[in-house]
Amino acid sequence: MNNEHYDASDIQVLEGLEAVRKRPGMYIGTTDVKGLHHLVWEIVDNSIDEALAGYCNNIEIIINKDNSITVKDNGRGIPVGVHPKTGLSTVETVYTVLHAGGKFGGGGYKVSGGLHGVGASVVNALSSWVTVTVYKEGKIYEAKFEDGGKTKQKLTVIGECESDRTGTTVTFKPNPDIFDTDIYDYETLKVRTRELAFLNKGLMLTLRDDRDEEDTTGETFHYEGGISEYVRYLNQNKTPISKDIIHLEGEEDGIIFEVALQYNTGYTESIYSFVNNINTHDGGTHEEGVRRALTRVINNYARKNNILKEKDASLSGEDVKEGLTMIVSCKHPNPQFEGQTKGRLGNSEVRKLADKVFSEGFERYLLENPEEAKIIIEKNLTAARARVAAKRARELTRRKGGLELTNQWGKLADCSSKNPEESEIFIVEGDSAGGQAKQGRDAKTQAILPLRGKILNVEKARLDRILGNEEIRSMITAFGTGIGEDFNINKLRYHKIIIMTDADVDGSHIRTLLLTLFYRFFRPIIEQGHVFVAQPPLYKITHGKTFKFVLTDEEKDEYIASLPETTKYVIQRNKGLGEMDKEELCDTTMNIEHRTLRKITIEDAMLADQVFETLMGEEVEPRRKFIEDNAQYVENLDI
Repeated sequence: MNNEHYDASDIQVLEGLEAVRKRPGMYIGTTDVKGLHHLVWEIVDNSIDEALAGYCNNIEIIINKDNSITVKDNGRGIPVGVHPKTGLSTVETVYTVLHAGGKFGGGGYKVSGGLHGVGASVVNALSSWVTVTVYKEGKIYEAKFEDGGKTKQKLTVIGECESDRTGTTVTFKPNPDIFDTDIYDYETLKVRTRELAFLNKGLMLTLRDDRDEEDTTGETFHYEGGISEYVRYLNQNKTPISKDIIHLEGEEDGIIFEVALQYNTGYTESIYSFVNNINTHDGGTHEEGVRRALTRVINNYARKNNILKEKDASLSGEDVKEGLTMIVSCKHPNPQFEGQTKGRLGNSEVRKLADKVFSEGFERYLLENPEEAKIIIEKNLTAARARVAAKRARELTRRKGGLELTNQWGKLADCSSKNPEESEIFIVEGDSAGGQAKQGRDAKTQAILPLRGKILNVEKARLDRILGNEEIRSMITAFGTGIGEDFNINKLRYHKIIIMTDADVDGSHIRTLLLTLFYRFFRPIIEQGHVFVAQPPLYKITHGKTFKFVLTDEEKDEYIASLPETTKYVIQRNKGLGEMDKEELCDTTMNIEHRTLRKITIEDAMLADQVFETLMGEEVEPRRKFIEDNAQYVENLDI
């Protein structure tokens, strides 16, 4: 190795905000559309911190016509004096110096929503321009930055305001050279804005899209009931089994803990936890404390009241969570996060506090509301009986020296490779398409599992009934992961699970049923990027002796426009996979060199929960409303 020219001059020192511009992913995770929206929350978090400290009750978020973002609050306003260490105004310091802010040392904020306290300067570094306006002491101050954080206008008094007016307004335009897109999505911002309002009771948040000339007022989110109203919102398309939403809270050593819950007639749990408004999607000590207390309190109450006899086995954690919607929220002055994505709380003292607050409050509720307690525990007992039945049924899905069960029921044509990283399985609609796919596949790496008709809608069934469905058992056995208590993502036999259905209404329904199954019972395979939807061509255009397959109407129109004006051509609409011969199916939909796959991802678990519940749940009215609201976006609907 030749290193004679390696010296001090080869070591690059990045100054100021240059490090952020050089490696934006280190600070905001990604520069795709998710990272773009993350910039908004970095600024909003600063306003939320003012609210958590008790100095702000109103925040506005505006998408401007030029796709810049404005965030206004009525907090104390960023300090405007000269900072002793930098010699700059505090506003300039906060926006141009990394790790400068009120979140360090505990002096500015006891509890902070930001993870690292570098939000303002990071947004500045990744923006084409930023304008900061501060209302304070009867004056209006303004500072401007451009070209990734360079000061264009030092903090200047530009006018006067009412003596009691305070607050900060920040407007920024993301740098289009850094992000994959600079177009903000209203619905994405709306979901998080509403969530922040639920998590901070009494705080008013307004979201407005000035790109929409018809909507000049926007939407306001304000919930005096806090997370209780969050539970009510999540249960709006479900049928509660008890009249009350139970809301418990407590505080100890500066740690504020609260939980709200309500049971419904459904079979899935919807439990979400937060620390300082951050979604801890991997749980942690706050969630563990509640789960532990929930199981213990219900078992103790059931035995004391002879609902659960001594000879009966105890209710499990799975039994007591069935049909439970619950929000756990913790405000902590020094949260310690674990894991690669920082999605898990690690503070051990929170587990004890969560257990204490929940067990004392929930036990008191059950004692004071015996009829409600009986309804809840009867549901738990029914879930327990179903769990025992499911355990027996699950034995049938376990592999015993091969894939005999799957071959018998689902006619799996397995691949010869035993390497999951190169193996893929196509879940194919119908025997006809399944036969074509088997003939056209690469037998080394591609497995084919045909489905006979539509699978069970798992949104309306418990696990024991689900395991009685032969088509679902075939998939469980083929995947190798097991299901329920036995699920193990490390045993997944294929790293690509590809749904391949017809491009019609029935195909769409089957696809939705499969995605509901995967989301409810195999969620890690979606979260880890193993689920895909094949995109078979919509049209075959024949021109003389040549033909071309196209995926969309736009591609069809573009191809036809490229043909000579005197040309004759024939357009064939492919409604079924079985209409293609094995060569066509292989070349267009299965061959890795030519095919198009769409990866299924979960951007927001709570939103996904609501969509599946709306589309596949028991309640008809929410489904009808969803279809009416979204019918305008459907093109080329085949009935």
